[in-house]
Order: sequence, then C-alpha cells, then structure tokens
Amino acid sequence: MSTTPTAVHHSQIAARRTGPHVSMFVRMLIRAAVLRRGRAASALFAMVVAAAVATAMMNLYVDVQAKLRTEFRNYGANVVIVAKGGRPLPADALGKIESDLGAKTLAVPFSYAVARTTDGQSVIVVGTDFNRVRHLNHWWNVSHWPSPPRTSSTAPIEALVGMRAAAVVTPDRKPFDLTFQGRSIHLNPAGLLQTGAAEDSRVYLDQTEFQNWTDVSPTTIEIAINGSSADIEKQIAQLAQALPGTEVRPVRQILEGEANVLNKTRATLYAAAALIIITSALCVLATLTGWVFDRRRDFAIMKALGASERLVNGFFAAEAAALGAIGAVIGYAFGIGAAAWIGRANFHAPVVPRFSVFPYVLAGSILVALISALLPIGLLRRVQPALILRGE
Repeated sequence: MSTTPTAVHHSQIAARRTGPHVSMFVRMLIRAAVLRRGRAASALFAMVVAAAVATAMMNLYVDVQAKLRTEFRNYGANVVIVAKGGRPLPADALGKIESDLGAKTLAVPFSYAVARTTDGQSVIVVGTDFNRVRHLNHWWNVSHWPSPPRTSSTAPIEALVGMRAAAVVTPDRKPFDLTFQGRSIHLNPAGLLQTGAAEDSRVYLDQTEFQNWTDVSPTTIEIAINGSSADIEKQIAQLAQALPGTEVRPVRQILEGEANVLNKTRATLYAAAALIIITSALCVLATLTGWVFDRRRDFAIMKALGASERLVNGFFAAEAAALGAIGAVIGYAFGIGAAAWIGRANFHAPVVPRFSVFPYVLAGSILVALISALLPIGLLRRVQPALILRGE
C-alpha cells in the first residue's frame, strides 16, 4: 500500500509543528539554568541534600530494623507454649510448630523434674535439646557446652549445671548422682551456666537422656519468631488454633521492648528526615521566588509574544521538576554512600543499598520541588507585560 504525497506532506507539517516546540522548550530550560547558574546551583544543592538525607534514612531504617530484630532474637524466645493442666505437650507439637511457622523458626522443647541429691536436697532438672538451646539463648554464659548425645551406653552422661545448683549437687565439680522416683542417674558436669536468673538453679540434660531417666515428656516449648509485633500476634493466634490443648503466650518484656525500640528508631529517623526536607524545601522556595523576580522581563516578553498563562506556568513547573529529578539522582548516590558510612561507623556492619527506595526518592524530590514552585507560580500570574516592558 503506497502513501499519497498529500499524506506525507501533512505528516511533515505535523512533525514541524511539534518538533520545534519541544526542542525550543528544552533549550529554554537549559539556557535558564546556564544564565542563572548561582540560583540554579543553590536550588539543586538543596534538592541534593534532601534526597541524600531521605535515601540515607530510608536505607538505614530498613537495615537497622532487621539488625535490631536479629539482636532481640539473641535475648531468647519471644513466645512460650505451655501444656494446660500440667499435662505433657502432644508428641507432634514441635513438628506442627515448625510446619506452621516455617523451618527458619527456632523452637526448643523443655521438660522439668524435681530430683534429689545423695544427701536429700532438691534440685530442678531440665531436659532439652542443647543444640537448639545454644542457638536460641546466645545470652547464656556457658563455660563449656555438653558433648553431642552419646552413642555408647558406657559413655558418661554430661550435664550443664547452673552456678547456684553446682553449689548443691557438685561443690567440687566432680561427677554426681541424682534420684527421681527411685531411679538414679550418674552425671558428669560438662560446664557451668550463669544467667543471673532462674537458670542458675537448674541442671540441664539432653532431652533423650532426661526422658529415658524420668519418663517425663516436654511440657514447654520456647519459640523465637521473627517479624513485627502484628506478625507475631498473628502467628500466636495460628499456633493456638493448631495446638488447642496448650496455652500460647508472648514474652511481653521482649515483644514490648522490641516494639518500643523500633518505634522510637523509626520516629527519630523520620523526624530528622522531615526536618531536613522541610528546610530544603524552604531553600528551594526562596530560590525559585528570587528566580521569578530576576526573570520578570523574560516572562513578560513570553506573554507579550502570545505565550499563554498555562505555557508560562508549565515552563516554570518543568524547571522546578527538572531540578527535583536531577537532585534526586545525585542525592540518591550520596545517600547510599552516607548510609554505608553510618552503618560501618555506628553498627560495625554494612548497610545494604536498597534500590527499591529510588522511585520514592525521585517522586518525593519532584513533589517537593513542585510544591515549592506553587508560590512563585502565583507571582508569575501577576506579571503584566505592558507595565514591565515600559519599565514600571
């Protein structure tokens, strides 16, 4: 199918009508920035500072939030599951928990019994999984962890003894015997435990050895769940539904402490970012207002030559948006560097750049520039070509 000469002619005319307008618009933007480099540089610097601060704060908040939650997990479990009425937990309780919450969730079972020493004193003995406990309770001060479960019946059974319990069961740190319901067990103290809490008065055994000796199943499971307070509350409800014969309760001290720290950190970062962004917006506003007064004659000539109010306002808004976009790109690069430096200086860990932050920084910078341009655009509408061109 061939194109008629008339159609080609009309398409060329349309291209000539749109092309020069666009190129002229771009040239006017560039010329305005070049001729008034000082004001353009000050406005651009303000936008760069605002974008850099916003980028650094957003990157820091996301990374610091993850680091703080990791640190709080070092303080132990934030959810505890206890069997109701002193009954043992279901045999598949641990499997259900890991199935519902995922493999990354750390759950540790505990069994309790009150045993007696050779001289008749009572001591609490706890059966647990040492491998899980050492990952759950990083804050425990342990001199030496017991060896993995023994593979031979002739090997000694090792125990982790609390500091206060050691004074009762083995003051000389030698092997000792305990009795529960007429059944005795010979234990070798592998290490001492010190927490400053109730754990110091207990003796800890491997869960299998404990159950073979006492025939007591786990009655408590401590869980470390990652996520926000709302996520944890949701998972608590999920666990309560999956294990109806148990009581699922959060460790309020850890949950509330974590929420308070995260909320205060977020509020501090956002307040600092908002203050600097407002200051930068005022700087851009002052610069653009001065820009309007300096270029009143230029805008008067544009209006006198037939430029509409809409075109003049659009031209000025485009200048402000261009400043915002360029400032966002430059500020984002500086903000990534600033966040990395703050992370290493204060947290001794790298802050991972979040490229997903850039669209928000770009949109926010352009929005701040356009808002700052509202008052100067209002001044533009008052420009009267006849009065200004006569020098009045």
